[in-house]
Parts: sequence; structure tokens; C-alpha cells
Amino acid sequence: MRKRHPKSSEASSRSEEIDNDVVDKEVKTYVIRSGKVWISLLILISYSSWAVYNYQHTNLPRPLTAQQAGKRGFSEIEAMKHVSALTQFGPRPVASDALVLALQYVLEAVERVKETAHREVDVNVDVFESKSGVNSLIGGVFKGKSLVYSDMTHIVLRILPKYEQDAGDNAILVSSHIDTVFSTGGAGDCSSCVAVMLELARAVSQWAHGFKNSIIFLFNTGEEEGLNGAHSFITQHPWSSSVRLAIDLEAMGTGGKSGIFQAGPNPWAIENFALSAKYPSAQIIAQDLFSSGVIKSATDFQVYTEVAGLSGLDFAFADNTAVYHTKNDKLELIKPGSLQHLGENVLPFLLRVASSSDLPTDQALQGDDKSKPDSAVYFDILGKYMIVYRQSFGTMLYVSVIMQSILIWVMSLIMGGYPAVVSLILACLSFILSWIFSVAFSVAVAFVLPWISSSPVPYASNPWMAVGLFVPPAILGSLSGQHVAFIFLRKRSPKRNANDTQVSPRVIDHLAKLEAERWLFKSGFIQWLLLLALGTYYKLGSTYIALLWLVPPAFAYGLLEATLTPIRSPKPLKLATILIGLAIPTLVSSGNFIRLSGTMIGMLIRFDRNPGGTPEWLGSALVAVIIATFISLTMVYLLAYIHLSAAKTFIVTVLCVSTVLSLSIVSSGVLPAFTEDTARALNVVHVVDTSGQDQVSFILLFSNTPGNLNMEAEQIKEGFRCGRENKIDFVSFEAKYSCVTENDAGLGWDKQDVPVLRVINDNWENEGRATTVSMNAGGSTRWTLGLDMEQLQDFTLQVSGENEELMIAQGEKTSDGEGWHQIQFAGGKKAPTSFVLKLYKKKLDSDEKKQRPLLKLRTDFDRLTPQVQRVLDKLPPFCSLFGKSTNPFTLAFLASLSLAK
Repeated sequence: MRKRHPKSSEASSRSEEIDNDVVDKEVKTYVIRSGKVWISLLILISYSSWAVYNYQHTNLPRPLTAQQAGKRGFSEIEAMKHVSALTQFGPRPVASDALVLALQYVLEAVERVKETAHREVDVNVDVFESKSGVNSLIGGVFKGKSLVYSDMTHIVLRILPKYEQDAGDNAILVSSHIDTVFSTGGAGDCSSCVAVMLELARAVSQWAHGFKNSIIFLFNTGEEEGLNGAHSFITQHPWSSSVRLAIDLEAMGTGGKSGIFQAGPNPWAIENFALSAKYPSAQIIAQDLFSSGVIKSATDFQVYTEVAGLSGLDFAFADNTAVYHTKNDKLELIKPGSLQHLGENVLPFLLRVASSSDLPTDQALQGDDKSKPDSAVYFDILGKYMIVYRQSFGTMLYVSVIMQSILIWVMSLIMGGYPAVVSLILACLSFILSWIFSVAFSVAVAFVLPWISSSPVPYASNPWMAVGLFVPPAILGSLSGQHVAFIFLRKRSPKRNANDTQVSPRVIDHLAKLEAERWLFKSGFIQWLLLLALGTYYKLGSTYIALLWLVPPAFAYGLLEATLTPIRSPKPLKLATILIGLAIPTLVSSGNFIRLSGTMIGMLIRFDRNPGGTPEWLGSALVAVIIATFISLTMVYLLAYIHLSAAKTFIVTVLCVSTVLSLSIVSSGVLPAFTEDTARALNVVHVVDTSGQDQVSFILLFSNTPGNLNMEAEQIKEGFRCGRENKIDFVSFEAKYSCVTENDAGLGWDKQDVPVLRVINDNWENEGRATTVSMNAGGSTRWTLGLDMEQLQDFTLQVSGENEELMIAQGEKTSDGEGWHQIQFAGGKKAPTSFVLKLYKKKLDSDEKKQRPLLKLRTDFDRLTPQVQRVLDKLPPFCSLFGKSTNPFTLAFLASLSLAK
């Protein structure tokens, strides 16, 4: 008996040693994972994402001729004839001769539609000239400003069946604008949309005999000056009261797919669009970004929803956004199939809704929240299928997923005890560190760019250079942050030996690695669950993205990996888990992420809305943050697979080399930041400052694209002095690089162009008493006035020649953070140039009185003085004038008035 004990002990020891060897061998077999597998997986997912993007956003239909489309179909070839004709007129700003010619062309085109319409269809054409009006919006880029207009001319076309009595009382409005900014012929923005409308009107006129409702096509002007055309139609035209649904066509680029980026608030329109569109393209993520103010722009759709209380759809071309409002918005850059795509989506939708007997009557926006219609969540899959569901249903679904996920986590923590709680905390730390490191590494590159390149946005003309500049450091940072958490998770003792089986330290270390890998993968569930909860709380339509990135990976993990018994040793993650889990999210959202990144890069051309107000590196930093955020969120599952790889050093080396190589290419200047087709946006303005005792004249050069103008100034060779000390206040912006030419006399304008501010009567001593100021805009029909609302209680504006005063502001209403309220005026050729202001004083303590003007006036002329012409002739070909409602034209006059006692 005694001799058996040693043998038994020896046998037990041998058995444990064998068990250890078996476990160790089994673990090592699974743990040693080739880095080639991870690289191959990364390449596969990247290629799949790129394929999804191309199919979803660049796959366009074949353009049809008039014969192929037929009388009732849409022909891009015919529509492009209209684009060509409109662009030949050149830039068409309000009050220009080119706009008059364009209006005449559109009028002749709609008259032809009237002549060729079906015999059972009535076609009414109206040339509408608006009276003076004030457009005060409560949201968006024009929030807090008073947009005053006069003498706006629009072409209005109404198509309705002859024998349907109520058709004229219920209308669908289709709208776009003929005018452009002064710097471009506007092939995309918005000749393409006007051309689509003309072709749609021709086709609709052959169908309308079966309609129950009418369709109104509004070709408006004044959109570029503050959405004035849409406002004047809604508030002044007699047909506006019949409109039940509004469709707006816009462009912030040249062609490509025209997608819906705003819809609602009633979901009726988007639901019917999903049922009728041939090539549906719509993303609610664009609507969330647009409404948040991230995209600094506005469309007529805001007037239709905010002022008229209508629902509808807002379409936009968004390819090549870098050419927006520059000389490169030209016919040659419109991709074939772009207009066909929009036409074949809108035409069947119009036919469907015009034949409907239940158009929405939602003036509900003007009621309380309870009366507002249930909004919709919408998105397309590969530009072929459309998903639309009500926000209330989405909220119920999201809440259900959140509650079930929380329940599963609670059960897991109860079963796992204290170690599971610690692991959960470390898992949360992993995605937090991953995002912080990823952003930090990418933003560091953004800081470096201004030092090694002539431009802080050297990838503007080659957007895919941003991939090499920001994606590798983003992945490297995300991986580094995750690895820090991996180390902490690995050091935590697994304590999995429920049978008290003795295992070697090496096996324990292997088990800890496997357990850490699984928690890193599960950290992706946690981050997307948190985003799902936040999106549900704030009622964001794009919350569906969080659902897609949570449920499929969690399902794949539960199907192939999860176990409810804590006795089992952890296994390495299966490759199938990642592939199955990422398939659906990649299919649905990867194309949109790539498109959004590309759009943001294109918008850097006009990023600096207040030149001089933002650091040079900020634009690239924002792009870096966006890319790093996408990387951290979407690669959380894939990066968890790398920490047990045998080639971590190789992977890190590849990422570092890619970043250094990209920076070297930028530094060498092999790829120019700007080209003739992707030009830098700048402005050359002859400024005449009459606010002082002496008239001062100089040339101002400033850019909305990040970066200084030293290189451009050297090429122009006009003695420009560039620097922060040379600033000029243009009411709506400050010029960081105001470049002043020496020895330039004030030539190139007439004396009557100089604006005048004159006090008619002064009862300024007491609070509430008014003083009257006569304002002469010097013959200009475009001006911007700043009023110091810290000194004013109220004011009114009277247009010369009209008996009624226009109340355009009250009390403390301001449009910036410095107490200034802005009034923007734009009018046609017959618009008034003289105005009367009544100013009502606010009581101020002596300490509160400001040492600044009460009024600041800037008047603009689209006129080239000899000095400006000389500079424009010397501009590098990679530069283009940039236009927007707040930018001056090429000649601007400044005046100010102080009434402080």
C-alpha cells in the first residue's frame, strides 16, 4: 500500500503535466495567428467598402435621347441642352443682364411646354414680379438676420387637368432657382436643376389629364441672396395657398447622384418616394448633419417648411463639392447619367402623388409638439432599395434592443462576479482610449501639414491623399489605445480553474490573452449600445447606424463564440465571427461613411467663412477627427483580432511607413494642393472706405480656403502686404489676410456710387425716442447693414417709394455674438436704392456706452475697376473667385454712423 502512494502521486503529477501540455499545445495552436490573415482581412473589408461606395454613389443610369424616352419619359440629352444654353449666359446674379436673358430663355421654354401639352391639360404660365418683403428665419445659416428683398422676378408654371374641379386647390410645388452667384455660370448650381424641371414639366404635361392635383413649377430668383425667391412666392403669389407638398431641387456640386438630404416633417412624401423611385438615393444622416449646422448652408426647402409649414423632399447633387460657387462649376464636369438619375426618380414620384387623393395637409408645424406628424427614418441600400419607417417605430425598436442588451449584460456580470465587472470597466476604457489615441494621432498630422506644405489642405485636388495622411495614423492610434487596455485585461488573473486543476503560468498567460481579446471584441457592443441609447434619447434619425453595428456582430458572437458556463476555457476569436458580424454593417453604411468624408474634404475649399477667424490647421483637424471617429467606431471589432497576431510589429511598421510616405509626397509638392479644375476660393475686392474724414481706397485679397496668401501675392507682384495687422470690417466677416496695394488712387467708380447715411431728425436723448436716418445705397441693389443692438431698443425700415414701413427686427435680436444685427438687401434692376430707418434708443449707463459706430453699411457692385482687373489678370490659374450672399462683389463701399451723445 505504501509503495503505491508515490506511484499514485507520480501518476497524478504526470497526468497534470500531460494536461498542461495538452492545454498549452491547444492554446498555442489557436493563438499563433499570422499577421497576413489580419492584413488580408483588412484588405477584404476595405475593398468591399470601396465596392459598396462605387455601386451606391457612382453607378449612374444611361442618358436617354428624346426618342428613347418618348413623349412621356425623361431625357437627359434634352435636359442638357437647357444646361448648355443657361451656362452660356455666364454668371447670373440678381439684377444682372445675364439673369434677364436666362429668365427670357426659361419663359420661352415653358411656353413651348404649354403649346405641346396634352389636349386635356391646362397649362398656366405666370411671370411673377415680387414686391418688397422681409425674410426672417429662425434657424440655419441665416438665423437672426433680416433678409430684405425687392423686385424679384420668377417664372411660374402650373399644370393641371381640365376636367378635375378641385385640382387647382391642391398642388405639388417643384422649385429651383435660376440665379447664380457672381463668380460662376452655375452649371450644377443650379442650371442642372432648372433643366431637369423643364424636362419634367414637358413630360408631366403629357400625363396630367389623369391627375387629381396640380403641379406648380417655380423657377425663382434670389435664392443665392438669402432664399428670397421662395419666400416671395410663398408670401405673395396667389397660387401659394394651394400648395400641399414642396419638392426642392438643389446642387452643392456638379452632378453625380441627386439624393434626398432633407425630408418631412410629415413622412408621407418620403414613403411615397420609396414606393415609386426607380433609383432611390436618400440618407437621413445628411439631414441630421444639415439640421445640426455642421454644413453651413441653406436651401429654399427651409422656407417651405419653416415659413409655409409644408412637408416635402429636398434633393441635391453633391459630387465634386470643391467646385461649388467657383468658376469650375461648369458643364464639362457634370457626369453623364446625373440628370437622368434625378429625372427618373422625380417623374414617377410626381405622377404618383399628383394622382393621389390624400395629399398631406400638415400646417401642423405651427402647432404644439403633440400635433406634429410622426417623422420618418429613411436610407437607401446600394441605391437600389429604400428603407423607410416611422420615428415612433424606430424608438420602440431601439428601446427594445437597449433593454435586452442591458439585461444580457446584467446576467453576464452576475454570473461572472467581480472579475466580470472589472473586465467590463476595462473594456469601456479600451474604446475610450482607442478613440482618444486615434484622434490625437490623426490631428497631429493635421498640425504638421502647414509646416511642410504650401497649403494646410494639400489634398484638396486629390482627396484620396487624405486616406494616406489620416487613415494610417487613425488605425495606429486606435490600435495603440486598444492595446493599452489589452495589457490591463491580460494582467487580470482569469481564475477559471473551477476544478482546482493546476496549470502552468504559461497556460494562464495564454488564457488571459484569449480572455482579453474577447473583451476587446465585446467593447464594440458597449460603445455602439451607448451610441444607440444617446441617439434614441435625442431622437436622431441616423441612430439606425448604431443598431446595425450592434446587432449583427452581437448575433455572430452569440452564435459562434458565447457560452454561459464560466468553466470552459476561452477560445480564440473565429474568423467567421468577424466576417459574419461585419457583413451587414459594411454593406449598409460603409459607402455613406466614405461619401461623407469626401464631401467634408470638398467643403474645405470654402471652410473659412470668416477669413482670419480660424487657425490654418483647423480644417484638416476636423477632417482628421471625422476619419478617426469612423475608424475607431467601425474597426473596433477588427482591431481586437490583431493583438494575438504574430506580426504586430510588421503591421505597425506598415502603418508608420504609409504615414511617412504620404507626408513625404505632400512635402515634395509632387501633387499640387489646387489645380485649375479644383481651385482655391478667394476674392479680390476694391474697397472704398468712406467712414473716416478722408476717403481711403485699396485692394483687398482674402480667401475662404484655409492658408495664407503669401504664394499668391508673390505671383501677382502688386506690392501686397499680407498679415493679421491689415484687417477691414465688412460687417459680415473680417479679412485675415487683407492685402493692400500702395499708391492706388480711388478710380473706377462714380461719385453717386458712394453710400450716404444722414440723420433727418435727432431725438436721441431719451429712452424710447426715435431718430430717423436716411440711407442712400449709392445706386447699389445689394448691401449689408449692421446695427448695434446694444444701443438700440427697436428699429423699422421704410423702402423709398412705398408707404408702409417694414418691421424687420425687434428688441435684442442679433445675428452674431457681438451685439450686431445684420440686414441683407438684394433686389432686381428696379429695386429701390434709398431707405429710411427709424431707430429707437435703449437706455444705457455711461459705463455701457460703446466706442463704436451705431450703423455700419457695405454696398456691393459687380463691377471691375482697373485695379481689380489688373490683379485678376495676374491671378494663378488654380485660384477662383468665390461667391455667397455675405461676400462682397468686386467693388465695395464702406460707411458708418455714430449717434452717441
